[in-house]
Amino acid sequence: MPEKTTVSVIKCDIGSLAGHHTVPKPLLDIGEKCLKKAQKSGLINSYYVFNAGDDLEFLMVHKKGENNPDIHKLAWDTFLEAVEKAKSLKLYGAGQDILRTAFSGNVRGMGPGVAEMEIEERGSDPFVVFAADKTEPGAFNYPMFKIFADPSNTAGLVIDPGMAGGFKFEVLDVMENKKVVLKCPEEMYDLIALIGTPGRYVVSRVWRARDDLICAATSTTRLSLIAGKYVGKDDPVSIVRAQHGLPALGEILVPFMHTYFVEGWMRGSHWGPLMPVGLKDSKCTAFDGPPRIVALGFQVGHGKIASDDNGDPLISDLFDDPAFDLARREAVEYAVALRRMGEFEPARLSAETMEYTTLPKVLEKLKDKFVGAES
Repeated sequence: MPEKTTVSVIKCDIGSLAGHHTVPKPLLDIGEKCLKKAQKSGLINSYYVFNAGDDLEFLMVHKKGENNPDIHKLAWDTFLEAVEKAKSLKLYGAGQDILRTAFSGNVRGMGPGVAEMEIEERGSDPFVVFAADKTEPGAFNYPMFKIFADPSNTAGLVIDPGMAGGFKFEVLDVMENKKVVLKCPEEMYDLIALIGTPGRYVVSRVWRARDDLICAATSTTRLSLIAGKYVGKDDPVSIVRAQHGLPALGEILVPFMHTYFVEGWMRGSHWGPLMPVGLKDSKCTAFDGPPRIVALGFQVGHGKIASDDNGDPLISDLFDDPAFDLARREAVEYAVALRRMGEFEPARLSAETMEYTTLPKVLEKLKDKFVGAES
């Protein structure tokens, strides 16, 4: 059996500087220290520490497989150490995503978000990792559909024989904790019927239909469903493989040349335009946004991230590119237009979605003031 390699992305909001907008350097340094130690011990083969807005993000490549207790405990213990540092600095929202106290084998259901993919390495294996802030897992539904099912986006669906037969989508119902697999193009309309409601139905995995090659994995954690109340937006991550019978890098990125609307933004209670940014601009300031997304490109080979002669991982900051200036400009313009609406729909989320925010606590005091209306 060929040896397998695992790509894991685990993230957590453990505290931010001056509100909910960025991860300060002392917390990034803790991530760097702990993962470097894990690499030296042989637990992981390579890593990269970064932030998406106020979320601390760990990209790790290893041989341990998905849901490995040692890998997840590494991330968990590192987050806890960073939380203590955040508390000592009296940072805002310190430990916000830590919803459980006792580690039970993996971090799923404990607050941090996870996307993982175990692969058999190809001759060359390009990857893209996306990380978003101030939004929820369904934010990836639209680009996943465009990348793997829309021929107007992905030319390879038409002209690449390696992609003949299309792709299969696993869709998770986050309310009922059930899932279904739909194949495109045959079941495209059924797929859209589900994932067009991103607050409930989330694309969790994608496979190439002809051979079940894993192509994409997305975090699906819904913090409000774990905590039973609003504790912050979910801020999802996603891993996508590229090239060689899969969508090309450019086809993976082209959905982000225009902005699109996602749930989240301020207090997790508003629609907002998703803004693709480079790592240096990954800080959510304007009305806690607009919601941001970063994209990192890298190669996986020999069980690790390809690195330079000094051993540092070769990472391409894909959205740090003027090709995405139009999307950034659109995001600002649409954000301003939505803010003119104030707290009126459609700027604010629907009443059903607001049930998972702090609004019900405000409305509770009005309950006894309502009286019967005259007919």
